[in-house]
Parts: sequence; C-alpha cells; structure tokens
Amino acid sequence: MGGASVFSLQESVENYGCFLTADAGYDEAEAVLLGVPMDYTVSYRPGSRFGPQAIRAASVVLEEYSPALDRELGDCRICDLGDLVLPFGNVAKALDLMEQAAARFFADRKRPCFLGGEHLVSLPLIRAAHAMYPDLVVLHFDAHADLREFYMGEGLSHATVMRKVADILKPRRVYQFGIRSGTREEWDFARERTCLTGGDIPAALASVVAELAEMPEMPVYVSIDIDVVDPAFAPGTGTPEPGGCSSAELLQGVQMLKGLNIIGFDVVEVCPGTDVSERTAILAAKVVREIFCAS
Repeated sequence: MGGASVFSLQESVENYGCFLTADAGYDEAEAVLLGVPMDYTVSYRPGSRFGPQAIRAASVVLEEYSPALDRELGDCRICDLGDLVLPFGNVAKALDLMEQAAARFFADRKRPCFLGGEHLVSLPLIRAAHAMYPDLVVLHFDAHADLREFYMGEGLSHATVMRKVADILKPRRVYQFGIRSGTREEWDFARERTCLTGGDIPAALASVVAELAEMPEMPVYVSIDIDVVDPAFAPGTGTPEPGGCSSAELLQGVQMLKGLNIIGFDVVEVCPGTDVSERTAILAAKVVREIFCAS
C-alpha cells in the first residue's frame, strides 16, 4: 500500500472475498471498498455486522455494465480491502479506527465506499471527509431522520448519527431524502439545520442535484441506509419502516447523482439474518455498482 501513515490498513483488515471487479491493488486503485461491520447500538434487529460479507457475495449476481449510466464497473479501478477489524462492544474505539481508515483514504486521494454495519458508522467516515473537505455536503437517504440528541440516554447511536453530522457541517449542508419516521423534536431540528424531505425521492432529489451541478467542485458524501426502501422490496434490515420507495426509485435517484463530485459514500443497515431471499443484499450491491459508475 502506498503513502506513509501511522495507521496500517494492511494490519487492520480481514479479507472476506471481493466485490464484483474490485480486484485492483491499492496503489493503482482510484477507489477503495471497506467493510465496517459494527452493529453495537442497534435498537431492534441485530446482525448488520454481517452486511458487508452479504453484499460482496450478492454482487456476483450483477452484470458489470450499467445500462442506465452506460459504464462498466470494471472501468473504475477499485480495491476491496476487506473488513476493518473492530473491537467488539467498544463503540468509541471502533469509531476511532473507522475515522483513521477513512482519513487514510482521503489523504491518499482515493474515493472510498464503506459497507455497514449500522448507521452510526457514517459518523467517523463523514468526520474524516469533513476534515479533508470543509465545504462538504451530505446526501442522506433513510427512512428515519436519525436526528435525536440522545437515544435511550446514549449520544452515540444509530438514531443520533445525522444529528452529530449536522453539528459538524455548516448549517443546511445535510440533505435528507425518503424520511418518514422521527420524533417531533427531530422534525423541529431539521427545519432549523438540515434539508429534510419525504415522499418521491427522484422528485425531491432533482432540485438538489441541479443546485449542486452548478458547483461541480462541491464535495459530496452520500450515505444510504437501505431501510429508505420499503420493506416489501428490502426486508433485510434492522428497523424496517413501511411506506418507503421502491428499489427502482432508489436506483433512479442514485443514477441522478452522475456528474456530482462524490468523494465517498456508504451503504448501511443490510441485515442478512432477515434477508431470506437475499434481495436486500442484491439491491445494496446494485446501489454500490451504480454509485461507482456514476462518480
């Protein structure tokens, strides 16, 4: 691996196979893929720590070519490093290791994709992105607002992650799509600090993409909680919420990101234990393919 760093990725990861075509070496890769298998703060169904492996395994079902974007995944030189080794039960230490890994990628000018794991994993990844890109914009796709200050007395939770992110970024730099669950206090906070929309994702995304397209250098981080999709299409997730978008609508939304300056992204909350048909993992893998092809 290239570049000097006090954090050794080679000593901090375990290999669990390879995502479709992601077999480039680290030095030659323009993008890297890393699993972050943490589900320590889940409030309903555990098991998303196994999400990265399930998404990799499901990726072999896909073709390399994206007809919607007219691009081959193989044209993106991607290095799949495996999964980060995390201390079980130690939330603070696990988040610190994730931030170190993400900081290494951004310092090495790689475009990272992180596979969760619960949604709290996004916090250290976005923190590292913001350290490198102070003008960062976050596009957040989710069923839940994740804007609580505390959840069951804990400040670090999958239910507080976007509140923490909003506190880090400049006001109204978090755009939230597909939201259909949250407390009154979360909605009040969103009106003040974020840009939150529910309903039709492509329609809500269109104006934001048009705005960002006028600033082609604007750094954009994308965070996708798979439960943004209705559980009829994606049952394999920790906190399913009825009333979401279809798989096709999410994919259309992801394809609309083509041309934006996506500096990194994550796909989280795939829970294979409740994904008997594997359709959630397959959808997540296709989302990963489409974002790589769009960026």
